[in-house]
Amino acid sequence: MEPIIRLDDVSKEFKVLNRHEGLKGSIQDLFSRDYRIVHAVNHISMDICPGEIVGYLGPNGAGKSTTIKMMTGVLQPTSGKIVCNGIVPYKNRSENAQKIGVVFGQRTQLWWALPVIESFKILKDIYQVEDAAYKDMMDLYGSMVDLDALMHKPVRQMSLGQRTLCDILAAFLHNPGVVFLDEPTIGLDVAMKAKIRELIQKLNEEKNTTVILTTHDMGDVDALCKRIVIIDKGDKLYDNDMEHLSNLFGAYRTLSLLLTKKKDACDEQQLDELAASVKALLADKWDESTCAVSRNEQQIEILIDEAKVPMMKVLNAVQEQHKIYDMHLQEISTESVIRKIYEGGMA
Repeated sequence: MEPIIRLDDVSKEFKVLNRHEGLKGSIQDLFSRDYRIVHAVNHISMDICPGEIVGYLGPNGAGKSTTIKMMTGVLQPTSGKIVCNGIVPYKNRSENAQKIGVVFGQRTQLWWALPVIESFKILKDIYQVEDAAYKDMMDLYGSMVDLDALMHKPVRQMSLGQRTLCDILAAFLHNPGVVFLDEPTIGLDVAMKAKIRELIQKLNEEKNTTVILTTHDMGDVDALCKRIVIIDKGDKLYDNDMEHLSNLFGAYRTLSLLLTKKKDACDEQQLDELAASVKALLADKWDESTCAVSRNEQQIEILIDEAKVPMMKVLNAVQEQHKIYDMHLQEISTESVIRKIYEGGMA
């Protein structure tokens, strides 16, 4: 299948002034030629096929936004080639804008003082959507959400969740080939997050729209993405499906232990000392890649690689020095797997 987006060895560098402190330094900066090169994106290649929902993940400053800006035509790559919808984005910004949709966090594309329906009509004219196609989209929207409660309400009177939902509808209105969603559920409650995710899923299925999702909410990733790409410090660390991601650390389990009576809750210092004691105990037997100890409120958590050591062996080791009042064993979460990839745990 021909990819709808192709990145071929794409890099982006920025020249940044090395600034000096104080008033004298500020004046000096006006005439300074002291620059450094920041490598925001380093030789990234990937193909994205029509209809995919791809999670594009990474910590703050990883290079996600820079990559998205290059795909949308806002930035020109320093080297390499990008093609989106058969268009080189930065060379044909207007044509590319006609074929993509965007939702960037809490920055709305709707007109603040107007009812949503009026914003939709303006967008219809901007994107030159034919009457029949516009009617079909509005009918489709009506089958998915309660439009009557939203369409005639001014944007300024909407809750954040309602506004986000309408922004997503607006992004799909002209039937784009690709929609970029940047933190679409940020700041929303659990119920609204579920509604937004369901809407994105339905629109993707109905229109076969390719969706590029950047988010820090692993609930979004688990609910929507079959494939994820992970970037950190400009380098691509991972590009594969969610099932393969889970299998990467399939042998890991988290053992949560309560080492104090519930009625005798310890203070922070006591709990830190308890965690340090368990960590030192296990460090004598296994390295940190086998048993990593952390603290979560009153619980001591041990991340165990059962490919190297059985969970019962770790549990018995802890019991030798500490009384266990309660315990819980759980599979490693998607968030924990991704954190380990950031930390270089794929080796």
